[in-house]
Amino acid sequence: MIQTTPTGGAASGGAVAGLLESAGVPYADPIGAAISFIIAFAVVYVLGRLLILPVVDRTLRTRELDEHARKPLKKVTSILIVFVAISVAFGFAGYGNFLQSLATVAAAATLAIGFAMQDVLKNFVAGVFIYTDKPFRIGDWIEWDGNSGIVEDISLRVSRVRTFDNELLTVPNSNLTDGVIKNPVAKGQLRLQFLFGIGYDDDIDKATEIIIEEAENHSEILDEPAPTVRLTELGDSSVGLKSRIWIDDPSRSDFVKTRSEYVQTVKQRFDEEDINIPYPNRTLGGSLDIAGYEAVAETADD
Repeated sequence: MIQTTPTGGAASGGAVAGLLESAGVPYADPIGAAISFIIAFAVVYVLGRLLILPVVDRTLRTRELDEHARKPLKKVTSILIVFVAISVAFGFAGYGNFLQSLATVAAAATLAIGFAMQDVLKNFVAGVFIYTDKPFRIGDWIEWDGNSGIVEDISLRVSRVRTFDNELLTVPNSNLTDGVIKNPVAKGQLRLQFLFGIGYDDDIDKATEIIIEEAENHSEILDEPAPTVRLTELGDSSVGLKSRIWIDDPSRSDFVKTRSEYVQTVKQRFDEEDINIPYPNRTLGGSLDIAGYEAVAETADD
C-alpha cells in the first residue's frame, strides 16, 4: 500500500483528498483534486443555471427586448457561468499554479485575438447597443447612408436588410450605430409631404381647397392631425403648394400606396377644374454664324 504524507494530501487535494487518504486510497491527492474539481464545477454551474439565468431572462423581458435579442444575450450569460464555474473549480481543487498559468496564457491569447478581431468586436459591441437602445426592430423600414429596406434579422455581429428591389443586404452593426439611421415607422404616425405646382394664372385658393378635400376624402389619411397646405415656392414656371398629410401605423407599402393614390386624385381634380400643372419652359436666343459659308456654297454649285 502506498503511503502519502497527510500534510501534502490536505494541501493539494483539499478535504476530499484528506478523506481518501485516511481511507487508505492510493493516489489520494490527484483523485481528491479531480473529485473536488467536478463537485465544485457542478455546484457552481447548476446554481448559475438555476439562479442567474432566470434573473437575466426576467431583466431582459422587463426591458421588453424581443426574443431574437434575448437569445444571444442569454447564450453569453451561459458562457460566463461556465467560465466562472471552471475558475472556481480550479481554485477549489487546489490547482492554483495551473490556474495562474492558464490565466496568463488566456490573457496573452485574448490580447492577440483582440488586435486581430477589432472589427468583429466593434460590431459585437454595436450589436449590444442595438439590442439595448432599440433604434429599430425586425420588420421596421429603415434608411441609412443612401440605403433603405426592411429589417429581416438582427444578430450580435450583423443585421440583414431586405431592400425594396428584393436584395438582401448584410450590414455590419457598426455601420448602423456610427451614423444616422432614419426609422420612418418608429412612431405610430408618419407625416407625408408633396409639392404640387400650379400655373401663375391659376386660382391658388381653389387649388388649395382641392388638395385639402382629396386628403379628407382618402380613408388612409388622418383627420387629426389635419391636412395642411402652404404656398412654399414661386418657381420659374409654377407656384408651389406643399401638402402635408398624416397616416397611421405606417409601413413602406402604406406610404407608397397612400401617397400615390392621393396625388392621382388631386391631379384628376386639377384636370376637371382646369388648373394647370405646368412644366418648365426654356427659350433659346442668339445667332449662329457659319464661317466660310460663301466658299462652301460656290463649291457646291460647281
